[in-house]
Amino acid sequence: MNRSLAFVIAVACVVFSAMPVQAADVPARTNPPSFNKAPWELPFSWTGFYAGIYGGYAWGHSSWSDPAVGTDSGNFNISGGLVGGQLGYNWQTGPVVLGIETDADWMSVKGNTAGLGGVCPADGGGQCQVQQSWVGTTRARVGYAFDRWLPYVTGGVAYGNIQAVQPTGTSTSTNVGWTAGAGVEVGINRNWSAKVEYLHIDLGTATFMGAASGTSTLAVPVTNELVRAGVNYHW
Repeated sequence: MNRSLAFVIAVACVVFSAMPVQAADVPARTNPPSFNKAPWELPFSWTGFYAGIYGGYAWGHSSWSDPAVGTDSGNFNISGGLVGGQLGYNWQTGPVVLGIETDADWMSVKGNTAGLGGVCPADGGGQCQVQQSWVGTTRARVGYAFDRWLPYVTGGVAYGNIQAVQPTGTSTSTNVGWTAGAGVEVGINRNWSAKVEYLHIDLGTATFMGAASGTSTLAVPVTNELVRAGVNYHW
């Protein structure tokens, strides 16, 4: 019996001495790897106020006519550079973006011709010359957003000056007309965007006193084509 008891105790010692070894062989439990999720980004929105600056180029046509002195000048080209600023507001519903924008351009646009008839020698002292120093617009905009890309059409009222250079001095008229065009704007980030835009402007016809006749019979129409590129800050 003593031998049996000794055998049982020996077996038990072997079993218990082996248990730590087996526990050491079991891999330690590890936590699953954690992944840092990127913060959820809100969809890009065009809604809000904005202001910006731009530069560009203008070209167009003008003419002189005065029935008191004979044949008119025929059309001649005018052109020059411009810089300006704009202020506006957009409201986005789905992909459709509705907005209103007003701007002012400081420009150096001019052109002249010797003319085909009597109006340039009589009223212009040998040439018909037109100048413009500023133009502005107030327009509605309708666009269709492709996330950060916004192509749009635009149209509204235009206003600006028309100057006729005569031997007696430079006569100036401020005219009101219309404008229409299109453009594309792209969001750089949530606060900044860049755009390029084309506008056609028709300021109608300015009427001046003719140097030769002394009567308000000198008619000078002006149309402009504008290409502008600039940046806007949104808030």
